[in-house]
Amino acid sequence: MHSIPLASALALALLLPALPSARAQGTPPTAAQATEGLRVFNRTGQEARALHAVRAGRPDWASNLLPRPLANGDSYRLRTNPQAGCRFDIRLVLADGREAVARNQEICTQHEVSLDAGAIVAAGGAARPPSPETPPSPQAIPRPGARASTGTGFLVAGERVLTNRHVVDACDRVLVRGPDGRNHAAVPPARTDANLDLALLAVPGLTGPVLSFRQDPPLRRGEGVVAFGYPLTGLLSSDAKLTRGEVNSLAGLRDNPNQIQISAPVQPGNSGGPLLDMQGNVVGVIVSKLNAQAVAGRTGDIAQNINFAVKGERAAAFVQAAGVSPAGARSNGPDRSAADIGEIAERATVLIRCEK
Repeated sequence: MHSIPLASALALALLLPALPSARAQGTPPTAAQATEGLRVFNRTGQEARALHAVRAGRPDWASNLLPRPLANGDSYRLRTNPQAGCRFDIRLVLADGREAVARNQEICTQHEVSLDAGAIVAAGGAARPPSPETPPSPQAIPRPGARASTGTGFLVAGERVLTNRHVVDACDRVLVRGPDGRNHAAVPPARTDANLDLALLAVPGLTGPVLSFRQDPPLRRGEGVVAFGYPLTGLLSSDAKLTRGEVNSLAGLRDNPNQIQISAPVQPGNSGGPLLDMQGNVVGVIVSKLNAQAVAGRTGDIAQNINFAVKGERAAAFVQAAGVSPAGARSNGPDRSAADIGEIAERATVLIRCEK
């Protein structure tokens, strides 16, 4: 394990040696409007000229719903017919003629859909995976015998992965294993923030669903949370692990205002993984656990299950400052099961291998 100098020797980084808010179009929705209809966010990097939303599986896209072009970063709210069901296919037609497509979206409980660069396909094309004419990029191969450590990260945009700075610090090479099991090489340099202990990686060829950051309501003590990631890789099974817990404090070690304290158990390898609320929105980035041995040496007592995460709003602001518009969502609907949250997280969470 490596300690985090910024947090003091009482906290241990969870690195495992290898065994912004989008702008709403028009006025912001009222509380009543927020529970009504569907808000579609354009985060593709360019203007959208048309928006289509039809019941999932319908063979045609029907008519354009936009009264005017939708700028990148803006959103448009649709009023949906309750008789139309809960599953919809969404399409944005972009200024360059390509399309951004999100299929089979569940809109009865999730009232926001974000289409980013990872959802873009050729005009008239289908959503990913790529066609046989456009083969996926070749896999990056781990170097045999390399000194390596592992951590976790998650997609915040197409080809962009958020993790901890200490996960990728001083690496000669960083490999990212996507949810499909393929390895991709990150392209240096990473955008980092030493104070927050965050890093944003550029990973060409890595696309897929992204996780949304919680915008409101404010996080409260006692809320249930789920930690998701790849702890103890090489010792435990190779698949991702889910643990449940609660928000214990809205500040971190020594009143660190950038962090929250949680009871969800985390282990080496969880560093950089998402912490999600019970609607599947990111409220933190796992960063460290209390060094129980150091605490016992000072107090004579063994502290149990005290862990920390970078606050979700600080992480979203870091991503925004790095030039990437993070997806955002409100957590004002009914809670989901931990199994549902795990399925949401699994599609966007990655294993990171740091070779030195």
